[in-house]
Amino acid sequence: MTLHRLSDLTWEEVGALDLERTVAILPVGATEAHGPHLPLDTDVTIAEAMAESGARRLSANGLEVVLLDGLRYTPAAFAASFPGTIDVGAATLTALLIDIAAGLHRAGIATLAIANAHFDPANLEALHAAAAAIGESESVRVVFPDVTRQPWGSRLTEEFRSGACHAGQYEGSILLARDPGRVREGAMRALEDNPISLSSAIRDGVRNFTEAGGNRAYFGRPSQATAEEGRATIETLGSILAEAVSEALREDLREDKES
Repeated sequence: MTLHRLSDLTWEEVGALDLERTVAILPVGATEAHGPHLPLDTDVTIAEAMAESGARRLSANGLEVVLLDGLRYTPAAFAASFPGTIDVGAATLTALLIDIAAGLHRAGIATLAIANAHFDPANLEALHAAAAAIGESESVRVVFPDVTRQPWGSRLTEEFRSGACHAGQYEGSILLARDPGRVREGAMRALEDNPISLSSAIRDGVRNFTEAGGNRAYFGRPSQATAEEGRATIETLGSILAEAVSEALREDLREDKES
């Protein structure tokens, strides 16, 4: 089958798709501080890489795939005090996703997959709330493999699993693989490790990067980032997305046969 970008298609071309076998993939990122070395749209870049890698796999498996433009403005309260960060209310994002799903439903597209690379607690809460609301409406099948949860997270890098991975080796590696010209590599190689686990700090009630010990908006080992690791991680993220979609489709098929 074929991989498309929704924004490149005409309305008639969308209508001509095999809509029951079409999966729309929505990359979700943020515009927020990522240390002195990575651009503000780092999460968008990672989410788009995940979406494209997953899309290639799904297309090779016989599905029509439509890539939506990535969401750039989402809840980002943990980085809100850093210049350039745009923090959007969680309810705003949830409502937007519900409306996006409604638009896909009107077009006849049955499946929406979310490729998320932004792990602010408010963003994750908004995504899960939207997925639940859309699921209750039974308008569109939503697939959201949350890589902060099992089993998905266990397949990612050691730094990611440690929780000390905001603008560190994990994200820096993906940017080096995906868009190296936008990495301030000299600054990145000079940064000291910041091994504080942001995920642990969040569980302890910390409310922002500064309180967690990230005065320069990074956690982890940025100086250790490599393009090789980034390429491997992108492939893993794509596999996670494709497997989650394929399993959801199989489950729905089993349910249809049993009913």
